Amino acid sequence: MDEDLGAYRRELLVHCYRMVGSVHEAEDLVQETMLRAWRSRDRYEPRLASVRTWLYKIATNVCLTALRGRARRPLPSGLGGPSEDPDAPLTPAFEVPWLQPFPDALLDDPASRVVRRGSLRLALVAAMQALPPRQRAVLILRDVLEFGAAEAAELLGTSPAAVNSALQRARAGVSGVAAEEEITEPDDAEVAAVLDRYVRSFEAADVDGLVALLTDDAVMEMPPVPLWYRGRRDYGRFMARVFAMAGTDWRMARTSANGQPALVAYRRSEGAYRLHTLQVFTVTPRGVARNVVFQDARVFAAFDLPETFGG
Repeated sequence: MDEDLGAYRRELLVHCYRMVGSVHEAEDLVQETMLRAWRSRDRYEPRLASVRTWLYKIATNVCLTALRGRARRPLPSGLGGPSEDPDAPLTPAFEVPWLQPFPDALLDDPASRVVRRGSLRLALVAAMQALPPRQRAVLILRDVLEFGAAEAAELLGTSPAAVNSALQRARAGVSGVAAEEEITEPDDAEVAAVLDRYVRSFEAADVDGLVALLTDDAVMEMPPVPLWYRGRRDYGRFMARVFAMAGTDWRMARTSANGQPALVAYRRSEGAYRLHTLQVFTVTPRGVARNVVFQDARVFAAFDLPETFGG
């Protein structure tokens, strides 16, 4: 085999992430995929499949094996209804294997067609996690990677009819979120303008300024805390609590995750602005529709975030 297997590592990382919902697990699964491919390279038949298709077969089955008996990775909004109490205890649920965001810096091309289609959006990846693993695999292979039914069946060791049946059920399982995520976002300049205003309001601890940028049914969730809030009123009440608890002196830095704009919040503490949260936004023409706030050392490590602002 003359082709460099490593050339496919990043797209396989994205594939494994969609399957398992964790960057760290996906990295381990890609490593296992490459190891299996290397060991079986002498049995690869170019006339039967391209190297890329062969690697996707290995990676998909590695993921399915890893997912046996595992709990799904949710976001808080997937576990129950929203809270109406802005003063509810912020007790982390570390026993829950929360969905993690994906750093866009790990993509070969953040503007790729796959990302533009929204297939990496947090809400959609979370909905995929609720599907049985084989349905999840079929949905990704057919609707994201655009393999044909016969190709997907060969990758999964099943029949095209079984693939089509699983695809129908999988599409039904994510239909509500998929429709929501297809909302056309404003162009990059408009998104940047909204985020600029959000940064100014957040750094000034201006709750009214933040609320003015939200849609009526905006969602805030914050794994590993299982609470989440819906609507401008409760979003604003919770942010008032945050500023009351953590102070009003903040700085923010820009990044991106899952093909979405993201901000890193730093709180003034002990003479420096220290890393506090990573916030991933869904911005629509009506305003900020969702903010998923992560306060998890593993997420910070995946994004290689500095411990202090400007550090």
